[in-house]
Amino acid sequence: MNPRLAIVGGGPAGMMAAIRAAEALGGQAVVLFDKNDRLGRKIYLTGKGRCNLTNRRAWEEFAPHIHPNQGFLKNAFRAFSNEDLIRFFETDLRVPTVTLQGQRVYPASLVAGDVAHALERRVRELGVDIRYRSSVGSLAELHDFDAVIIATGGKSYPVTGSTGDGYRLAEEAGHTVTPVFPSETALLPKDYDPGLPGLEMKNVGLTLYIDRQEVMHEQGDFNFTDDGLESGIAYHLSRRAVWALYNGQRVDIVLDLKPALTEEQLRDRLLRNSQPTDVSSARQNLSNPRSSSGLKNLPLHQAHARQLAGNSAEKYLERQSLLPKALIGPFLRANPDLTVDNLPERLKRWPLRISDYKGYERAVVTAGGVSLKEIVPKTMASRLRPGLYFCGEVLDLDGDTGGYNLQIAFSTGSLAGASAATYLLRSV
Repeated sequence: MNPRLAIVGGGPAGMMAAIRAAEALGGQAVVLFDKNDRLGRKIYLTGKGRCNLTNRRAWEEFAPHIHPNQGFLKNAFRAFSNEDLIRFFETDLRVPTVTLQGQRVYPASLVAGDVAHALERRVRELGVDIRYRSSVGSLAELHDFDAVIIATGGKSYPVTGSTGDGYRLAEEAGHTVTPVFPSETALLPKDYDPGLPGLEMKNVGLTLYIDRQEVMHEQGDFNFTDDGLESGIAYHLSRRAVWALYNGQRVDIVLDLKPALTEEQLRDRLLRNSQPTDVSSARQNLSNPRSSSGLKNLPLHQAHARQLAGNSAEKYLERQSLLPKALIGPFLRANPDLTVDNLPERLKRWPLRISDYKGYERAVVTAGGVSLKEIVPKTMASRLRPGLYFCGEVLDLDGDTGGYNLQIAFSTGSLAGASAATYLLRSV
């Protein structure tokens, strides 16, 4: 009997593994098991339905976005890089691509379904035996196969079938599974202001503090949603923030609404933009004349205080164009002791105590997984069990938002499929 390969999981990593293995072995030697009635269900949700295939950055710029061990991915990336992936989609799958802001690569149609359909079509063209609606409960069920690739994904978006089955299969084979937790997920502030959800923040700064120590800073865009700080740079912080909360540590995020300006530059701007109107009540309208926070208050020029007199805090902030109009209310509620003097500092430092995070039902990625110490990075083979391979999100390997996670899936899937095929061919 010819040797056969079982692949468990029909997501991006599993389909890529099936394609590479079938190209070497012939499709009849490859059996792909998936829980769903179609392959690649999670792909439809990626990139907000547009499918951010990869990121075009060179390895030196790509690698820092990989966690927790960028070096583990290096061999798989070199064997099937982001540029290789783009060529594969455009040439083999006939799916044109487009590169947008931040070197993010999408299908030119910006329709995620086009990617899933093209991959599934290629798997079928190669003659792979696809077993839809098929769950694998244990490795013992696959005793008729000569090699197995586990590509079941993590726990994110469980409605797509990602329920952590691969961790159980890995442990059955004797592998260590590091603690798993949601990543690229919403971070919920304590006493979350109801006026914040729905606001899109552009070109702001976020600094993450764990147990009051600064650990990470990002600048760019994110959204306030019903679930908290989400998307963009908030996702970049979420991995470390969730892990800290998971371990009972204090987590704070400080929002910088004016990252391009220093406090002194903001103070100078207030002076330049002031208009001579009323002369008596500005500081009263901006609440107490001195901050109760203990922070240093730098006095403004006396003429500036007169120019602000008589305007409400809301009107003053709106006139200065310091904040989006919809953000003024939440900002004032967060700063009840606001004064003209401490306004620049408050614009630069809006503290948000993070109390919770959204779970796997909304998390884009699962962090943690099968220990990389027990996987050969040059082949994706198990160090513990011959003929067993792992790829994709089931591994303790994940990336930032921006196309990095799908590239991990495609690179490790390609390497696992090719390596498993080589293993089987040598065993004939």
